[in-house]
Amino acid sequence: MNIAVLSRNPSLYSTKRLVEAIEQKGHEPRIIDHLKCDIIMQDDGPSIYYCGDQLTDIQAIIPRIGASVTYFGTAVVRQFEMMKVFSAVSSLAITRSRDKLRSLQILSRSGLKMPKTAFTNFSKEENKTLRHVGDAPVIVKLLEGTQGLGVVLAETNKAAKSVVEAFEGLRARVILQEFIEEAGGADIRAFVVDGEVIGAMKRQGKDGEFRSNLHRGGSSQMITLKRSEKAAALGAAKAMGLAIAGVDMLQSKRGPLILEVNSSPGLEGIEKATNVDIAGKIVDYIEGATSKRKKKIQA
Repeated sequence: MNIAVLSRNPSLYSTKRLVEAIEQKGHEPRIIDHLKCDIIMQDDGPSIYYCGDQLTDIQAIIPRIGASVTYFGTAVVRQFEMMKVFSAVSSLAITRSRDKLRSLQILSRSGLKMPKTAFTNFSKEENKTLRHVGDAPVIVKLLEGTQGLGVVLAETNKAAKSVVEAFEGLRARVILQEFIEEAGGADIRAFVVDGEVIGAMKRQGKDGEFRSNLHRGGSSQMITLKRSEKAAALGAAKAMGLAIAGVDMLQSKRGPLILEVNSSPGLEGIEKATNVDIAGKIVDYIEGATSKRKKKIQA
């Protein structure tokens, strides 16, 4: 089977590990830079050209779409889907997860626990919005931020108002979120593949840092999830329609609280923390899903 990894950088750890796993399972890997794809629509059906050549021999894709190119990246994934190529992560699920506000709305509708969050378009009423999530300290978070960027802890209501005004002065959209003090600057990343948590790690922010992102200098270690944490991770991935997901949670007095569901979770931190062959599990999922698909078509 020819399996393409949609990635702009072949030297990234996640891309290299996926290519290794595809080869180890006896398949043919191919790295495709989705930004170099041409999407063609015509009366004899959809097609994709890559560096001038039409792609006709791909049976499955693993999207690794960066947040900055979500629109075009998901268009490429959607085109492959229209061509009946199996995608390990659907274009619709990627789009849902990349819209932070939409994803929180979906998680809230599904009854999953999360930090209380507020969003408003009425900038002169920050104080009223603050009352929805409780008094400071409060988290002010950019809707377009990634890897911990654009996330600010406001220690006082006055500071929160100033931060919101500063972001709005840059025409940036923000949400206000309840600060979970007992989490102690740590969170949990659960890696879900095909309805199963296959690995989990606890990430701890460096001294004086409330953000636990490894990109911000945090550390990680393997963790065994409680039943409630595993259920929350699986529920979040299912609500978002993601067969592959990195679910970020906070440990709180009222149980696990979902922070975010990532549709292109990195493999380096979780594989090194857990010693689990995450890339291999992803290829196993693709093998099983494509096999079921073939049987259904033949039937």
